[in-house]
Amino acid sequence: MALLPFWTWQLFVALGINVVIQAIQIGAYAARLAGVRTGRVATSISLFNLFVTASRLSSMIYTLMLGPLADHAASVVRNAPQAFIPAVQHTFELQLRLIIVAGLAGTVLGALLLPMFTYMYVRGVRSFERTRSLPHSLARLFYPRVIAEVLRHITLPGWAEIRTFSPRNIPKRLLVFNVVVTGVYAIGVVAAYYASVLAPSVARTAIGTSGLINGIGTVAYTFFVDPTSSIIVDEAVKGERPHEDVRTMVFYLALTAILGWVLSQLILWPSAEAIKIVAHLVNHGR
Repeated sequence: MALLPFWTWQLFVALGINVVIQAIQIGAYAARLAGVRTGRVATSISLFNLFVTASRLSSMIYTLMLGPLADHAASVVRNAPQAFIPAVQHTFELQLRLIIVAGLAGTVLGALLLPMFTYMYVRGVRSFERTRSLPHSLARLFYPRVIAEVLRHITLPGWAEIRTFSPRNIPKRLLVFNVVVTGVYAIGVVAAYYASVLAPSVARTAIGTSGLINGIGTVAYTFFVDPTSSIIVDEAVKGERPHEDVRTMVFYLALTAILGWVLSQLILWPSAEAIKIVAHLVNHGR
C-alpha cells in the first residue's frame, strides 16, 4: 500500500490553476505592445496591472492547494518507519516538480497566445476610451461576437517570423535578470513547502520564508526588469526606436520566462535545502 497517494484532487486543482496563472502572467507582457500600438501606454499598463492582480489572487488558491499536499506528506513522514521517509519525501518532490511542469506549460501557452492577448489589450484600451468604464470594457470581452474575434487572433508564429526577432537592440542584462527572477519566483512557495516536509520540526518557519522569497523576487523584478522594459516602450512611443523592438522584447521576455521555469526545476532541491538550513538556524540559533 502506498504511503503517500500521488494523484489527489488538490494536486489536479494546483496543476490547473498554475497553468492558467502563468498563461495570464505571460499574456500581460502583451500590454506593453498594445500600449505602443494604441499610443495609450498608461491605460495599457493599468489593464496590465489588473490582469496581474487577478493572477496573483488566483495564486492564493494555488497556494491553498499546496497546504494539504504538504500536510499529508509531513504527517506520513512523522509516522512512517525511518526506512520509508525518503520514499515519501521523493513522492512529494515529484508532485511539486509536476506542478512546476504545469507552470512551464502555462508559460508556453501564454507565449503562443501572445497575438490573442495583444488583440485583447488593444480592444480593451479602445473600449475603455469610449466607455470610460473598466468593468463595462471587461464585460464586453465576453460578448459572443467579441469572443469569436479574439479566437480568430490565435495564430502561431512561423519560423520565418521568429527569425526576425533579433535581440541586438534588447539589453542582455534585461533578459538575464528575467530568467533569474522568473526562476526564483517560480519556486518561492514550492521550495518552502518542500523544505517543510524535509524538516517537519521547523515546517512553519520554512513555509514562512515563501513570502520573503517572493518579496525578493518582486523587488528584483521592479528594480531590474520592469524599468528597462518600460524605457524601451516609452522610446518606441516617442519614435526614438522602432516599434519592432517592443515586439522583439515581448518575444524574448516570454522566451526567458520559459527558461526561468526550466531553471526552477534545477534549483528546487538546493533551494529547499537552503530554506531548511535557514529555518533550523532561525529556530535554534543563539
